[in-house]
Amino acid sequence: MSPLAFDDWLTAIQQRTEQALAARLPPPTLVPARLHEAMRYATLGGGKRIRPLLCHAAGESCDAPGEALDAAACAVELIHAYSLVHDDLPCMDDDVLRRGKPTCHIEFDEATALLVGDALQSLAFQCLSEPGLLPDATRQLAMVQLLATAAGSRGMAGGQALDLAATGQRLAVEELEFMHVHKTGALIRAAVLLGAHCGTADEALLTSLGRYANRVGLLFQVVDDLLDAEASTATLGKTAGKDAAAAKATYVTLLGKARTRELVSELLAEVHDSLAPLGAKAPRLHELADYVAHRSY
Repeated sequence: MSPLAFDDWLTAIQQRTEQALAARLPPPTLVPARLHEAMRYATLGGGKRIRPLLCHAAGESCDAPGEALDAAACAVELIHAYSLVHDDLPCMDDDVLRRGKPTCHIEFDEATALLVGDALQSLAFQCLSEPGLLPDATRQLAMVQLLATAAGSRGMAGGQALDLAATGQRLAVEELEFMHVHKTGALIRAAVLLGAHCGTADEALLTSLGRYANRVGLLFQVVDDLLDAEASTATLGKTAGKDAAAAKATYVTLLGKARTRELVSELLAEVHDSLAPLGAKAPRLHELADYVAHRSY
């Protein structure tokens, strides 16, 4: 384990990820300059970097090399950034604010924003397919497949489709969880498992980490629903209350705030329990679960 205190470790990984992303994104002077400028605008200088943090934390528990974790963390964060750009488009959530600044299609234009998402997704897989990223090419190929599945119709994109289809409808809690397991949870699960694949994880450890990732992904979404209902736009860096305004089903609308807070506590306990098989090897994963549960934005 790193000797750093958690807050110092968190800041160090966030800064490391920012630098790794900046190095992998095309420079804004490279043709087509406007597209590359927009890609950097949408990716750099904001965000909690939850997925890279989870990737590094899981990798640390499996003795993964930092260079491989940088590539995996960048890959999953680029997919996340692309999804936010596309989610904010008028044909999706039609939002004007992201990470405290105008959304990509507002700052540039809709066509550029669409291409930004396409290009960021492509760059993510370029990161994971770097020659020699891991000594075991079979494991590296498994990482590419893992991220592709998490981002596709059986993961994040499929979850977004379910979300759009459910707008204005009252879902059962089980249906809401199924949607978020795909829309939010799939990429968070991928972040954890990509970090583990960079190291020495065996099948038993991957199973335990997958169980952790499933619960922490749901925890993240439940907290997100609470924040959307309670926090201000200034605090969130995005439009507050937009789920209610769009008549979207959330844990708050289905369960109420009090029961949703209870659910956060229950999920947090489940997340910590899921790490029991790892013993003392996963302190950062425990700390990140607490961070996700108690975050203010």
